[in-house]
Amino acid sequence: MMRALILGASGGIGGAVAARLRDGGGHVTGLSRSADGLDLTEAATLQDHATRLAGQEFDLIFNATGALMIGEDRPEKSFEAARADAMARQFALNATGVALAIRYFAPLLAGDRRAVFASLSARVGSIGDNRLGGWFGYRAAKAAQNQIIRCGAIEWRRRNARSIFVALHPGTVTTPLTARYADRYPTISPARSAEALLSVIDGLTPQDSGGFYDWKGQRIEW
Repeated sequence: MMRALILGASGGIGGAVAARLRDGGGHVTGLSRSADGLDLTEAATLQDHATRLAGQEFDLIFNATGALMIGEDRPEKSFEAARADAMARQFALNATGVALAIRYFAPLLAGDRRAVFASLSARVGSIGDNRLGGWFGYRAAKAAQNQIIRCGAIEWRRRNARSIFVALHPGTVTTPLTARYADRYPTISPARSAEALLSVIDGLTPQDSGGFYDWKGQRIEW
């Protein structure tokens, strides 16, 4: 039986992933800020929950946390909008927070079989795919997350040769995160995204660890 830990389980994608896994007979532990006080920008909350879960082993840890807009901050259209505090908040959640999630939760991954740490990134975090500019705080934070996932893949390969760390682009999903911008792009539902992402995860091998993939299973350039 699949044992999964979902970080951000109260959100649109996290909730849909949890539901899909439960429907398939998996054992799911869900954590979120609203229900459990899990806050990736507050290391103590991660440490507390990881301590409570000590002794459990998970086949999948799925990080569905993240934000495009934090508080009153809006994605930058030009460098005239650059603000150090806004960029620091982006990095705290979308990059540093992922590093802390790996620090505290990845040790709960099964060590003697295939085990996956998957984290939601975004296509706009691709440097090679950037044709429009703007949104540089969010873009840079997601690009940093991708590097963090890559480092996690290298470190965990030494602990478990069958481990897989992966950054995933979920598509433009109809959630509050995309509400202001979704009308400009083709969208998919959280349930469709969850189904696709879990299919991508199922098809990954240890040779794919450290990669960046979209919801259709296509590799995204860094």
